[in-house]
Amino acid sequence: MAANDMQQVDPDSFHYRAIWISDIHLGTPGCKADYLLDFLKHNESDQLYLVGDIIDGWQLKKSWYWKQSHNDVVQKVLRKARKGTKVTYIAGNHDEVLRNFLGMAFGDIDILDEAVHVMKDGRRLWVTHGDLFDGVVQHAKWLAHLGDAAYTWILAMNNHFNRLRHRLGLSYWSLSQYLKQKVKNAVNFITDFEEALVAEARRRGYDGVVCGHIHKAEIREIDGLLYCNDGDWVESLSALVETHTGELKLVYWPYRADSPEKRPVATTVLEPA
Repeated sequence: MAANDMQQVDPDSFHYRAIWISDIHLGTPGCKADYLLDFLKHNESDQLYLVGDIIDGWQLKKSWYWKQSHNDVVQKVLRKARKGTKVTYIAGNHDEVLRNFLGMAFGDIDILDEAVHVMKDGRRLWVTHGDLFDGVVQHAKWLAHLGDAAYTWILAMNNHFNRLRHRLGLSYWSLSQYLKQKVKNAVNFITDFEEALVAEARRRGYDGVVCGHIHKAEIREIDGLLYCNDGDWVESLSALVETHTGELKLVYWPYRADSPEKRPVATTVLEPA
């Protein structure tokens, strides 16, 4: 397993075999649509997987919030599909209404509950949002909605905090990610979630799993199988990619205050292929 080497890369030169993004939560104030739009402009792929919670139906039911940048993201994805990128939309829990349209295609985008990605070296990765392995979502949905409300409040506080950091020339920092790492129960939940997904991938005969849902970007081996989480576009600002040489990477697209052009700069975390 390779070390987490950080390297700055040219944001104008990327084309991948596949890109996975999830948990964009379009329709919420916490969505970092501007960052994602910039990422989509500078990163192309043969296949693009939207791994659930792309549009936040839970929040849109409560109150309408839709900025132009959110619409721009949708239009950019549709444009990629029209130009030949194979786009697959995996339904999640926040956009679960799409599970009523599984197997259909909208604007050249296939709507599925899960998918299988075959890597360059032949390994087969199961692609699923992951909410079906979240006991709270499946068996206590009221608690999931309560937790979502608390999470939305934390994100609002985090936005205020990061506006101050930006004025001070500091980079983005996620309060909710920090809390997840510090709260023992949250850490235990994440571990159980990862192990449950890997166990199911093994039962189905796959070589690994790609998911989202818990907003924690990661690539690692668990009991000999590959676990990949592509993160989110609320906190992590991350995507999972497969290069044309078959290497899997996590790509972060954060705002860098030291960038001379004052725009996002891509960084990558190199992980095991």
